[in-house]
Amino acid sequence: MMKLIFATNNENKVREFKSLVGDQFEIVTLLQAGIDVDIPEPHDTLEANAREKSVTIHRMTGANSFGEDTGLEIAALNGAPGVLSARYAGEHKSTNDNIRRVLEEMEGKADRSAQFRTVISLILNNKEYQFEGVCKGRITTEVKGSKGFGYDPIFIPDGADKVFAEMELSEKNQYSHRAKAFQKFVAFLKDLQ
Repeated sequence: MMKLIFATNNENKVREFKSLVGDQFEIVTLLQAGIDVDIPEPHDTLEANAREKSVTIHRMTGANSFGEDTGLEIAALNGAPGVLSARYAGEHKSTNDNIRRVLEEMEGKADRSAQFRTVISLILNNKEYQFEGVCKGRITTEVKGSKGFGYDPIFIPDGADKVFAEMELSEKNQYSHRAKAFQKFVAFLKDLQ
């Protein structure tokens, strides 16, 4: 079974990924690999930040590894928060503060269209591959639901009538940007087997 180190400390992302791939691959988290590192996201694109994560872990371990970066891109805010999604309200990375800032900046705006975008960077046998997933939708005017994480309480995907935070994980995966990117990633890995 192929073993891959997932360059993240975010258990929510690990749970989402494992719900999509099941036991087809051995996914090892940084914690399980005994790696205690907080990989910086210094770049101005999701692609470069995802690459930073996968390359850092590959350099440290020599193992096949992957990392991802996700951003919420809001049309009326010129694509913000984008790569700054996790720290939009400051370096303390408070989800509640980030959501509050977005809702304040969106007050009175008619165009509430937005998209979540995920980029996965895979280092496999010393070569990099990237996979992208996009979920278009809109920003609500208030917080709803208690499931999920990040901006899930204020994002309704196109084709749905509720926010991600009101959905079970299996329902969220039908729309999710991360699910779309991971599906491309998994299809690529399966083709190699």
